Formats: sequence, C-alpha cells, structure tokens
Amino acid sequence: MKLSTLQRWISPKRSIQGKIFIAFIVVTLVSIILITVIVYMSMRETITQNAITSVSDSIRQADESLNIMLEEIDRLNTVVVTNKNTVIDTLLSPNEEISYEWFQEQKRMDEFLSSLIDYKAYISRIAVVGLSGKVFFSGGPWLDRTILGTPMMNYMLQNGSKHAYFKQTGVSNAVTIGREIRYNRATIGFVMVDLNYEFIQKTYDVRPTTDSMIYVLDKGNQFIYETRTDSPLTPSYQQIKEINQQFKTDGEAVRRYIDGKEFIVVCRQSDYTGWSTISLVPMDSLLTESVKLRNLLAEVSIIVFVVVLIVSLQVSSRITLNIRKLKSLMMLVKDGNLTLPKNEINSEDETGQLYHVFNGMVEELKDLLEGIRVSEKEKREAELTALQAQIHPHFLYNSLNTIKYLARMNGVPNIEAVSGSLIELMRSVLGNSSEFLTVREELAYVEHYISIMKYRYMKPIRMITEIEDDELLDCRVLKLMLQPMVENAIIHGIGPLEQDGFILIRVYEEGNNLHIDVVDNGKGITEEQREYLLKGTGTNGETSRFSGMGVRNVHERIVRTYGDSYGVHLCSEPGVYTKAEIRLPKLEKSVENNKREVI
Repeated sequence: MKLSTLQRWISPKRSIQGKIFIAFIVVTLVSIILITVIVYMSMRETITQNAITSVSDSIRQADESLNIMLEEIDRLNTVVVTNKNTVIDTLLSPNEEISYEWFQEQKRMDEFLSSLIDYKAYISRIAVVGLSGKVFFSGGPWLDRTILGTPMMNYMLQNGSKHAYFKQTGVSNAVTIGREIRYNRATIGFVMVDLNYEFIQKTYDVRPTTDSMIYVLDKGNQFIYETRTDSPLTPSYQQIKEINQQFKTDGEAVRRYIDGKEFIVVCRQSDYTGWSTISLVPMDSLLTESVKLRNLLAEVSIIVFVVVLIVSLQVSSRITLNIRKLKSLMMLVKDGNLTLPKNEINSEDETGQLYHVFNGMVEELKDLLEGIRVSEKEKREAELTALQAQIHPHFLYNSLNTIKYLARMNGVPNIEAVSGSLIELMRSVLGNSSEFLTVREELAYVEHYISIMKYRYMKPIRMITEIEDDELLDCRVLKLMLQPMVENAIIHGIGPLEQDGFILIRVYEEGNNLHIDVVDNGKGITEEQREYLLKGTGTNGETSRFSGMGVRNVHERIVRTYGDSYGVHLCSEPGVYTKAEIRLPKLEKSVENNKREVI
C-alpha cells in the first residue's frame, strides 16, 4: 500500500499529496539555502560594519579625550606667556646664580608652575626656559640649561608662535606642547608642558582584537603613538604613510591588502591638532566568529531539511482529507445552514487555520445579525440618556433661578446677588463649549466670581480694570484664564487682610502681544510661595475650589497652546502687592471659536 502510494507520487500524473510533498521539499530546500546564505552574508557584513563603527567611535572618543587634555595644556601655556610679573620679569632680570634674588625668583617660579599643574595627573612636567640660560620647571624629569640648542628647543622656537607639539623619545617618552615667550616683539624664551605618555597609551588602547594596530601620526607623518606588537603582520613605516595619504583621498574607512592580508583601515584626523589616527583590524581575526556561525548554519540547515522532509510526508497525507471536509462545510453554509458541527477539523496546519477562520466567520455572521437587533435597541437607549443629560443643567439653572426669585420676594438682596452671579458663572462654564473666549467675557466672569467671594469674606472687594484700547476686549484668550489668578489673589492676598482690598486688572498690548496683569494689594508672597503656586497649589496646599485649575495649570495651558515664549510670571513684594503677569499672542475674535450652547 505504501509502495503504491509512493508510485503515485512519482508518476507523471501525481496525486495532490505528491504535488504538495514535492512542493514542500523544493520550497524548503531553496528557502534553507537562501536563508543560510543571506544570514551568513548579513552577519559577516554586520560584524564588519559593527567593527568599523566601534573602532570609529573609539578613535573619536580617544581623540576628543586627548583634545581636552591638549586644550587644557594650551590654556596653561597661555597663562604662562602672558604673566609679566612672575614669568617675563624673571626671564629679563639680571640676577644670576647663586644669589638671594635668584633664590627668590626660583621660589616664586616654582610656586607659580606648581600651582598650574596641581591635580593634573596627565601632566608630568611644566618648564619655562629663557634664552639667557634660566631654566625653571615643576615635575620630572630633571631639566637644566643643556636643553638650549637641542633639536626640541629649535623646533619650539621655529613653530611656537602659537602652539607646537613635539614627541620626545628616549628615557622619558612624552609629548611636549610648547609656546614661545615674547616681550617687545622679541623672543625671550619658551614654555613647554610634557603630556604623560602613559595617558596617551591608555587613551588609544581601543583595539577590537588583540592583533589590531593603532597609529597616531603628527602633521609631519612622525609617530606620536604606535601599538607595540610582535605580529608579523605589522606594516612598515612607509606603508603607514601611504595609508595616511590614501585616507585623505578615500575617506574614513577602507579595506586594503597589506602584504597579502586584508585589513579594515579606519582613519580620523583631529581638527584641533591635525594628527591622524589610523586603526588596522585584520579581517581574519574579525571574522573568526563568522566562520563558526557558517558551520553552525550548515548543520542546522541539514537538520531542518530532514525534519521538514519527515513532517511533509505526514502532512501531505492528511491535507486533502481536511480540504474535502472544509468544502462540505462551505456547501452547508451556501444552502443557508449556519449551524456547523464542532471540531470537524482538528489539524493545526493551514487547512485547520482556514477551518477555524471559516468557523469564526460563520459565528461572526450570526453575531452580526444579533448585533443589528441589539444596536437598534441600544441606539434608542442612548438617545434617551442624551436627553436626560441635557435635562440636568436645565434643572440646575431653574433651581438657582427659583432661589434668586425667592430671595427677591423675601427681600434678601445678598442671596439674590450671590445666586445671580453663580447662575452667570455656571452658565459661562457649562454653557460655552469653546476653548477660547474674549477678554470681555473673561472680565465678566471675574466680576461674577468677585461678587460671590466678597460675601464669603464679608467685606468689599473692589475690581478695577484698566483697558489700554477697547479693541483688546474682543481679543481671544483661553477659557477660564483670569479666574484662577483672581481666586489666588483673594485667598492668599486680600482674604487675610483686615482692611479692604482691591484687584486691578490691566489689559494692554506690547510688541504685538497681549498682556494681562492681575494685581492685588494683599500681604504678598515669598519666592518659595511663588514656586509653590506654579506647581499647581496655593501656599497652604489649597487648590482652586471652583475651576479646579491653579496658576500652574493656566501657565501650562498657555505654554502648550502658544509656545514657551508665553505664559504666567509672578512677582510680589511682601506686605505691599502681588502681580500675576500673563503674556499671550494677540488674536482677533473668531466667531466659530465663541459659539455658545443655548440653555
């Protein structure tokens, strides 16, 4: 039976099982080969690019770290060459060894130089050398007048008009940064600072592999730093010079063969010193892990292919049966039967997924029909709920109006005034759906609010308005912007006072911007209290009780709407006044932004 089935698969007229099996094998084989090749090449390229990025970043960081040290040393040199009392006068003085005056000069120079390099571990020595033969230094190694006439001194005198860099070799490796000292347009000596070579070695020890090499060359193609290695791959000095020249032409990163070996060459030139940093990374060492990855991918591919081959034999023998079952179920739905048998197809392959999707579609179809009926019912309920929500504000306004009329009938004008102000204030808040109002409307809301608050404190609170131009009253501002400021002025400024208080609201234009100042004659606030108010609460932790918005809320709304150049600024003088300055862009009145809901 199995032999006949296999014969059907390999015959010219193969069954659908054989076609699926062969398709699985071909697709799987091609996919495994393509994926393996793509993953390997991608990983190889990724490793290379990551190495280039890592080396480039490391070189850049090392270069920036060295530049910071060199900039600090250059500043020290500038301090020395511009110091007349201690440096220039000492070099020009006629005092000679060994005299009291000479000892005083020596002590003064030692103290001055020592103070410059204290706590700078990367500086090994600072020295001032006069052409007259005077030598002063702090640090080590020892330095005397034998430096006069040396190649380093000649180099400093020729190149030290600003700053000169010189690599010392021998007993004490160091990079010397020097600058000539001039007086009356004549060179009288030079100052030099030795950069500890160990810091340069630590700074440039950024090799991604153990056999990588790093070289730092100055403008004259002389080595400032080079990796010490016994590797036979170490290039010659001439090759490094050629690489440096190629870098100036080809860019920062190139691949190059040196003595038959491929290297990644990463270069960078310092904008500050002009030094070139060259990193050579052998490709063989860098791609060692990629070879292991290639072997692992090959092994995994063989295992996956064998597994797929076995699974394909099992899956292909079952797919057609499930397809026929699925076709029968579709014919039932076509005839109008939406009740399907459960768990007819239990496989988890594509056919099983199609069965579950089809079964879900049938269930969704039944749910859709039921949902249409339910949605119609919910629509009617939502309309009723919306109608009830509209009734609540009407009931509240009608109740307040009733209280107002009862107060008038009973001759209680204060209750009538408070009720009327509360009606207008709530009408302003609940009846206006726009985010923006005019300045005129904001001032009206504030008047209603003050008329309520003066009964709370049982004393008159005067509101004074100063309008620079009546046209400013029609400018648009954010809704409920002034009320929190006035509330803060009453609660924290005027309220605690025994005498009567007033609130001045000044509206004016400045630089095409709208300014609104709210000033009170209260007890004032301290700097800490101002900071606390801008965090959203009052100085006693009491928040705005009506609007739910504090000073900080108003400030953040303005900044969020118009930008950081606008907002609220508080200033105060304790015991005299407190002023809230509001700065807004001047916006003309817009009809569509001031629509009111009719209640």
